[in-house]
Formats: sequence, C-alpha cells, structure tokens
Amino acid sequence: MQRSKLPYFFLGLAAVLAVSALILLIVKPGVKPAPVVQEPAPPAQTPPAEIKNSDTPIEPPTAEEALKDLGIGISAADPALLVNEIAKALEAGDLATLGRLIGKDALDPQTAERLKALSAAKLKLRQPNGVREVGELELNARTRWALELDGQDPGRDRIFLDLKRIDKKWAVEKITLPPAAGESIPKALLADSLGVADAFLQAVLKQDFEFARAFVDPATVSDAKIAGLCILFEEGEYRMRKTKPLRAMFQRQDTVGYLANVETADGQQTAQFSLNLRQPPAPSNWLVSEINLDQLLADYARRVAGGDVYYSPLVKNPSGGDTLALYFEFDEDDMNPRTRRQLEIVSMILRADPGKKLTLSGHTDSLGTEDYNKSLSARRADVVRDFLTKAGVNAAQIVTVAKGSSQPRRPNLTETGEDNPEGRRANRRTEIYLDF
Repeated sequence: MQRSKLPYFFLGLAAVLAVSALILLIVKPGVKPAPVVQEPAPPAQTPPAEIKNSDTPIEPPTAEEALKDLGIGISAADPALLVNEIAKALEAGDLATLGRLIGKDALDPQTAERLKALSAAKLKLRQPNGVREVGELELNARTRWALELDGQDPGRDRIFLDLKRIDKKWAVEKITLPPAAGESIPKALLADSLGVADAFLQAVLKQDFEFARAFVDPATVSDAKIAGLCILFEEGEYRMRKTKPLRAMFQRQDTVGYLANVETADGQQTAQFSLNLRQPPAPSNWLVSEINLDQLLADYARRVAGGDVYYSPLVKNPSGGDTLALYFEFDEDDMNPRTRRQLEIVSMILRADPGKKLTLSGHTDSLGTEDYNKSLSARRADVVRDFLTKAGVNAAQIVTVAKGSSQPRRPNLTETGEDNPEGRRANRRTEIYLDF
C-alpha cells in the first residue's frame, strides 16, 4: 500500500514559517540598513615643477619693487632691538629690509619716496649714541626713538621712529624723516609735546640757552630757571638717561607731564625732575610751562655741594621768581672757575636780549663790622659786573646793589647761639635777578 505525502508538505511549510518569524524578530519594521559609503578615490597629484639651474644672475629689486606690497612690519619684544635693526638697514642702504621692518602702515607714498632718497645717500649714524631713545608718548604703550645721523645740522640729521606696543611686542607706528633740501626747518621738528620736551632738553644739554628759550612759556618759566638748569647739567655732569629718559606722567587735552630721568656721565648716579607742557590755542606748538627741579637740586647738593642743599645755583628771591646765586669764599671777592662758567651762561642770556636788565646784589655773612661787610658785598657785586661787561654785555643793562649781611639766606648762628659755618657759607654770595 502506497504512503501519503501530505505530512511532509506540512512539515516543510512549518519550517518556512519558523525561519520567516526569526527574520522578522531580527529586522524590525521601519529600520533600514545603513547604506554602504564608498571612500572617494584620492585626487591625482600634480608632479612638482622642475627646478632648473640657470647661469643668468638674479637682479636685485629696484627701490619701487622693494617698497611694493609691504607687509604689516616686524614686531619685537625689545624695541631697542627693532630700532637697531632699522638703523643697520638704513646704513646699508637695504631698502627691502627697511620696508619689511617698518611696514606699510608707517610708509605712506610720500614718506616712502623720501626714504628711498635717503637710502641712496649712504647715510651713516653718529658715533657714539647714533640710536637714542627719546621717551614715552604713552605710558608703557607708545614710545619714540631717534636715529642721529652723522651731519652738522641737527634739524636735518635726525629720523624719529614712533613704536606701538601690541600683545607685548613693539612695531613701528610712524616714521618722521628730516625735511628735504630747500624745506624750512621749524624750531621743533615735531610739534607734539614729546618732541618739544626733547628739543628743549637737548638744547639745555648743549648749553644753548637761546634755542632752549624758544620752547618755553616766558610767562611761567623764567630765564633764570633755564639758565639754572643749564648750570646744573654742566656742573653736575648730567646727561639724559639712556633708557626711558622721558616718561609720561599724565596726559590731558591741553596739558601733559613728563618725568625727566638723568644720570651722571659715568652712568653710576641717577636723578629726576619734572616738566609740564601746555598747548596754547592753535596754531601754536606745545610749550614747557613748568619745571620742578627740587629732586635734581637735592641730588646736585649731595654730589656737588657736599650735601648742603642751600648751596644751590638757583634760589628764590624775596620778590618771587627765580634767582641765580654765585658763591664766594670767606672774606674774598675773587671768582672761582665754577662761578666764571656760570657767568658765561648768564652773559649769553643778556647778549641775546639787549633790552633785558639785571640786578646784581652782593651779600656777606655776619662776621665783620657793618661797614666792612657793606664794602665787601659791593666788591662782590662789582666783580660779577666787570666779568659780564668784559664778556660783551652792555654796562647799561646791569644794576649793582650792596646788601652787606642784612639779607642772610640761612642763619649765621645755631639755635644755641653758636657759630654756624654752613649757614655763613650760603650767605657769602652775589645774586642775579633776571625776572624784571
């Protein structure tokens, strides 16, 4: 009897259903398998151009090419390093390096043309001190340097570089070149406050009273103050400090203040004094309106006058204002070399302004009789007058007065009634009144 195949059919159907159910459990409805992403084929690389040797020499760039498409300039953490590199490039006539160091922001077309002309002239810096820090335009943020060129005319032989500090590095913000041949030179090459302060102090350092006088307000800064500063600089052998010689103290719209830092010729001692400048209504330049010499006088007294703060070349007179004082030894009317040099500066003042007069008042200490001291004080005033007239000052400009011991600057006796030699030393003098 033949078997039926129906049971095998149902067993196969059951197996198919079981497999289908298993697939449904693994692959849920609504979830599609992620598509297969094929990596793109790498682009074909172009082989580098062949570098060929050539015997043809490469021509250096022209001035126009060197100053074309300038960058933003080079910055440095040390401004002195940057300025010295600019100085080297200037002396070498390397216009391309100059352009890179200075940058496009500081080189407008007119300045670039002048720089090209200067570079072609094979300039040399003055030796020594061809690179000089002028001072701060803004405290710890903007500073000015000068390149002193080897020439005879300071107005035409100086380049100024204004540097700005950005992110703790310094870069050139502005360059000021000397005027071209045929252009007039103003009293101050720069009309801003720092330029005027620097020009004034450089004139004082050179003992050029008349030039220094052009930068002050005569209503507030006396001729005696300028002359006294000239005397202090020479006798104290001061020079402007090499680092931060002028530091910005305050800045207002029409008034600024600077701290002037000086040092002795050997660089071992330092001192300070302050300058205030104001700007009159346009078109006037800034003017030095106040000079406070208290700290400088104290240093001078310590170093030059043996610690005697009263033995000062600049004193206050009873009528107000400043007075120059010349000192004498006990019972003498002879001038020492120091006094003669001071009078040479005074004579320059009077020769520059024949309309100005001065009064010479002679003084003594309290030792001696009244009549003798009156006579001695007259001789002390007369010897100063005679020196000035021999130096070319018109005798009609000079008035002499004998005060004897009637106007001591310091007590001749101590509080206990004992002799006071230091006080008497400051009283043996001739005072020069310039302020009238």
